[in-house]
Amino acid sequence: MTSRTAAQITVFKVAATYIGTVVGAGFASGQEVLQFFSVYGLDGLLGISLSTLLFFFFGYLILIIGHSLNATSYVEVVRFSNGNFLGTIIDVIITIFLFAALAAMIAGAGAIFEEQFHLTPLWGTLLMAFISLLTVISGIKGVINAISYVVPILLVTVFFVAIYSLYVNPINAADLQVADTLQGAGPNWIVSALNYTSYNLVIAVAVLAPMGAKAESRKTLFWGALLGGLGLGLGIVAIFLSILTNLEMVWNVEVPMIMISSKIAVFIQLLFAVVLFAEVYTTAVGNLYGFVSRINFISDRYHIWVIVGTTITAFFVSQVGFSAMVKYLYPAVGYGGLLFLGGLLYVWIFKRDKLTD
Repeated sequence: MTSRTAAQITVFKVAATYIGTVVGAGFASGQEVLQFFSVYGLDGLLGISLSTLLFFFFGYLILIIGHSLNATSYVEVVRFSNGNFLGTIIDVIITIFLFAALAAMIAGAGAIFEEQFHLTPLWGTLLMAFISLLTVISGIKGVINAISYVVPILLVTVFFVAIYSLYVNPINAADLQVADTLQGAGPNWIVSALNYTSYNLVIAVAVLAPMGAKAESRKTLFWGALLGGLGLGLGIVAIFLSILTNLEMVWNVEVPMIMISSKIAVFIQLLFAVVLFAEVYTTAVGNLYGFVSRINFISDRYHIWVIVGTTITAFFVSQVGFSAMVKYLYPAVGYGGLLFLGGLLYVWIFKRDKLTD
């Protein structure tokens, strides 16, 4: 690790990359926040608080394990934390999910083109596949830069919509009554918060593990994980409040945040659609990079062709459709990802002394 490479991994880039790998079509659209938090009414804030804490703690653990192992891919972190047997199972789960989530993001881009720009979804899927491919070919530096540039724009846009929603339409009893009638992603806010954190960390580990290896110190990783976790928490709160104040209107809408932004102005609606597309891009890039870095047994001379082949295959799989993939895939992976979090917790309790700087 050269000092020049390490110096490029700043606290801001760690935080922004962490946020960028978690947010995506489900987060920025508001659909994930609706299903995992808003349906529990004000109790959803307790779930968000729990998720924020877990994002910081487990995100930091992944980063410092990657740093200690000088990891080149997430598989080293998984095997270290969960052993060979469970590690192999979790490795397979993560690898499959990274590819499937990449296909879901490509499908999501097509849905945005069709619903918001009234263009054929084929153009959206082709564009997302192409720009993701180009970014990943440039390596981890390109991935980190691409993600970190988009994140501040998303957060500013989300906070603006949330503040406007609270100003013109404060939380009322009718919205809370609607929340009481809805079925959430879990039986209660605790299970939903754990599941939400789990499946998002399954995605994030693909980028966090090798990024941790390139950072100069654990101090950088600590503050990056803390700011990243807080940024995710604040972003979720902003979307949560936007949805809760409009729950009667958006509880059965595919893209709640765009529906809410349309109440402000057509320009804001289009702006949010562009931001949503950008966030789908950050997640697609993270998924593609993580999947390809796992296929490290193939010779480097074929690396570009692996990226191209993976992207083309994901493009064809994406034709299944965005909502169908997310509805069944994400919660299932979330429960499987709890095994991974259990392994990380084991490392923190029993193997912390092996995590060297």
